[in-house]
Amino acid sequence: MPKPLSLPFDPIARADELWQRRWGAVPAMGAITSIMRAQQILLGRVDAVVKPYGLTFARYEALVLLTFSKAGELPMSKIGERLMVHPTSVTNTVDRLVRSGLVDKRPNPNDGRGTLASITDKGREVVEAATRDLMAIDFGLSAYDADECQEIFALLRPLRIAAGDFTQE
Repeated sequence: MPKPLSLPFDPIARADELWQRRWGAVPAMGAITSIMRAQQILLGRVDAVVKPYGLTFARYEALVLLTFSKAGELPMSKIGERLMVHPTSVTNTVDRLVRSGLVDKRPNPNDGRGTLASITDKGREVVEAATRDLMAIDFGLSAYDADECQEIFALLRPLRIAAGDFTQE
């Protein structure tokens, strides 16, 4: 993917100025536009790293989640709950991982209707290699130091709490 030409000005700051002239100051507009652009940038960087492994960031997250589980397997419903995605998305993600030989699926012996997804040895190798590569680029956040990354996390946490992602401890 070719890198777009850099503009001689910040287009989001310019949009914010024009917004202010038309509708008045709304700091949230500049913030949301910056967040959405940052998401595009980060997803592009991360996907470029995991693509050679046949992964997307969503598939990578599912593999990581399985490596964090004690037995290397989780019910599909638990994967969706932890990744905060719709059951259909979990099915699509896991099915792609199964086709790639990175995950296996089997009926859940503790739930007659449920399915367990388990990471394969190949899946473990791929997640380890992809993780090394992602860590080498600081997950796309190399413009920030460790303290700034913690600050970003802290700034976004109340938004996630307000959205109901989890209850505050």
